[in-house]
Amino acid sequence: MIASIKQKIHLFFNEGDERSRKLKRNIVYSGLIKGIAFIISFWLVRITLQYVNATQYGIWATIISIVTWMNNFDIGLGNGLKNKLAQSLALDERQSMVSSVSTTYALMLLVATVAFGVFFIIGSFINWNSLLNLKGAISYNIWPVLLITMGGFCLQFILQPLNNILIATHQTFKFSLLMMLGQALTFVIITVLKQFTTGNLYTLVFVAMGSPVLVYLVAHIYLFSTSLKSLAPSWRFVDKKMAKSLFSVGGSFFLIQVGTLVLYETDALIISNVKGPASVTVFNIAYKYFSILFFSFSVIITPFWSAFTDAFAKRDFAWIRNTMKRMRLLWLAFVAIAAVMLACSSLFFRLWVGAEIRVPLMLSINIALYMLMLLWNDIHTFLLNGTGKLRLQLILCVLAAVANIPLSIWLVGKIGISGTALANFIVLFLANIFFTYQCRLIINEKAKGIWNK
Repeated sequence: MIASIKQKIHLFFNEGDERSRKLKRNIVYSGLIKGIAFIISFWLVRITLQYVNATQYGIWATIISIVTWMNNFDIGLGNGLKNKLAQSLALDERQSMVSSVSTTYALMLLVATVAFGVFFIIGSFINWNSLLNLKGAISYNIWPVLLITMGGFCLQFILQPLNNILIATHQTFKFSLLMMLGQALTFVIITVLKQFTTGNLYTLVFVAMGSPVLVYLVAHIYLFSTSLKSLAPSWRFVDKKMAKSLFSVGGSFFLIQVGTLVLYETDALIISNVKGPASVTVFNIAYKYFSILFFSFSVIITPFWSAFTDAFAKRDFAWIRNTMKRMRLLWLAFVAIAAVMLACSSLFFRLWVGAEIRVPLMLSINIALYMLMLLWNDIHTFLLNGTGKLRLQLILCVLAAVANIPLSIWLVGKIGISGTALANFIVLFLANIFFTYQCRLIINEKAKGIWNK
């Protein structure tokens, strides 16, 4: 029996073409790693709520959402590098790969330096306590906390091309491992601090931002000395022509990122201003629970971006069609999982964070629906991103971003904090109609005009 199981496992990992074999290995390994990461992340929320109070945690969640805006403004360089590397790998263009890596790191350093400088200058003139509606919540100026957070994000920003390199070279599970190790280190340090110190927002920020930076620094030293040695960045390989190429690809990705950030990262800010920081904690807990759907799905979908790039470069449309059919069937399975999670949500919240924090059922329903739309969106935008068909996605993301904020504010005023999730669901549902049709045209080689740009 054991021999039979071993044989089946061996066949699973070794049957099919090379692209499919790499995908299966990445999905299984990433699944195991992210499973551990999920357990850590949920315990991290609980231990953090024990270390600081609900209001301080809400402030922390709001700060993270604001600074993430700045951290994601990489002018699309990360995704541009991912596409460029995957395409060069498929066509065996080694010199192009080294040049694109080195140039991306140089540009990220430049962008991070400018971003921190702009944030420091402009932020110095803003009353952040008033902007975040913190009157009465805390007695000290929140600006130093924001500055420390931004500094940590900028350091991660400079180091994050490693994620795109690992994904493009079909080593997604290593990217997942780095994320998990950063969370694990944060969890261990906060657990120790909870036992021996009093809860402090400054300490929380320093630990939460510093732990991932330390993990990535060690990973850079190790990986660029071993498996990624041939791609190690160097100033002598920085190329102005390559920078222009990366910017041309990354420009569309950048604007799409801006629109995406408006959809995903304004929720906490809107809720904090309309309902107060304590309400952000309630929203964040519900979001964290149903994000199990997103992160579980991301284990499967993440390796497909570069796989789609590889298949498209080699004109393997049969593989793309079969893959899209399977991903849509998988989405239906996640609909069933979401229904079970919704039925168990009240019990889970009581066991997880206690009875003190109550999550409204309507909030759970709207976030579950939003997550399902997000999964459907990822299936199709990963194909569009991997094949470089970004024009329509860019237009729709900008339109969605413009509509989302006023719609969120209006719905929060009408139905409470669940209004932000409902607004996200509505704009994603409308955008997905167009994305689904465009993908259908692409995989059947019938895309023309804007559908093929």
